[in-house]
Amino acid sequence: MTVTPAGSAGATPGGAAISGRTSNVSRGGMCAEMTEAMTNGAEVEVDITLIFDEETQSEPLRVAGRVVWCTSVGDGYQLGVAFKPLDAEKLAYLTMFLRLLDDGEPAQRTPRESTLDKRFG
Repeated sequence: MTVTPAGSAGATPGGAAISGRTSNVSRGGMCAEMTEAMTNGAEVEVDITLIFDEETQSEPLRVAGRVVWCTSVGDGYQLGVAFKPLDAEKLAYLTMFLRLLDDGEPAQRTPRESTLDKRFG
């Protein structure tokens, strides 16, 4: 995954693209692990590439977004990017990417005990 500032001066040192990793992507945005900080509110272009193995990867899917938070974690940074509205074609590609990440399996919910007071029940 690569994040590039989109006409937002000072989003990154020198305005250069920054590579990072993510395992938390949804239709609305993502959390990325980066080596450099980015400015909250920065408009960015995100190229999401699925890595299948050392020699195989997908074509990148470019989506526009905005940095909504950035925090220092260990030797790097985590940042949250909210995606801007996607057209139908990009939404279809992102949905396909998400299915591949989930192996096509629906999320499993674990039943949990109700926290409601039994007297209301």
